[in-house]
Amino acid sequence: MAVFGRRRRRPGTTRAATTDDLVHLDRFAATRSGVEAYLEPRTTVTETTIVLVAADGEWTRRRIDGPQAAAEFARDRRMPLYDAGNMGYPRRMREWSARRKADGDTARPGPSV
Repeated sequence: MAVFGRRRRRPGTTRAATTDDLVHLDRFAATRSGVEAYLEPRTTVTETTIVLVAADGEWTRRRIDGPQAAAEFARDRRMPLYDAGNMGYPRRMREWSARRKADGDTARPGPSV
């Protein structure tokens, strides 16, 4: 058996949302002001994701268990939920990322999805 053989996924398989994903989203929403949610649909390589964007443009992205789970997450936290495919992302999100890049901060806003 190959080392790490049990951890490998077959090509084309995706990882579902975990409790850690929801904990991260909860913490982000609870510790920032003016948070809005943007739903990103499932693709061939990524499950459904939700992007949370704070009033200052700081953002994070995590997997979520489908559009219904995203709607419930946003409703329970009284935040608006937008369809990123129809609405796009707010300018403040791009500006925040550009400021970080200009400051030499290449770290991502959290673990990759």
